[in-house]
Amino acid sequence: MKRRRKLSFEELIKENKLELMKDAKALERIEQRLESRHLDKAE
Repeated sequence: MKRRRKLSFEELIKENKLELMKDAKALERIEQRLESRHLDKAE
């Protein structure tokens, strides 16, 4: 991992929010995939 210059607190918060939003979208996709598999098995 590269060492980054010190970021201001605001910059860290912005970065964390972006990461969380990306993660949330990825999780939603995974959940939808799992749900569709379960529905296929249930039928």
